[in-house]
Amino acid sequence: MTTSASQVTLDVREILKAGGEPFDEIMQAVAALAPGQALHLLATFKPMPLFGVMAQRGYTHAEREIGDGDWEVIFSPAAASGTAASPETSRQAFLDVRGLLPPEPMQRALEAVETLKAGESLQVLTDREPTLLYQELKRRSHAYTSESSGEGYRTTIRRGEAVGESA
Repeated sequence: MTTSASQVTLDVREILKAGGEPFDEIMQAVAALAPGQALHLLATFKPMPLFGVMAQRGYTHAEREIGDGDWEVIFSPAAASGTAASPETSRQAFLDVRGLLPPEPMQRALEAVETLKAGESLQVLTDREPTLLYQELKRRSHAYTSESSGEGYRTTIRRGEAVGESA
């Protein structure tokens, strides 16, 4: 593991090649990050399940294949990523649930929305159009927009006023 002021680099490729599970090492590295610091992760595959875990912890990600099936992913604190603050919301989280089987993408999205305060938003990336999620969001009085892109469906959910909260 190498550290700089802006990021910590963690290479888990050898652990994975040896058949190990690096999740604990990754979570230890995340826990040790200084405020505003990013995690630069190197792995032997695109760690899609980790995207959701990190999004729930307030991190966005950028990934790219670096050759021979290896990937690098930079997990940045949402506030430092440039996608967090907007005039309409105080925070925007990101959740990538591509590759998960139904109903897990919808369940994770709904769980993540429930962690937000009224007016905050969540951007969810799915493999297919989340039509059942739309129905549940409407039922819970959350606003959403969705668009198809080359990487899947990107749905932005804005949490409505929670029961018992006042404006």
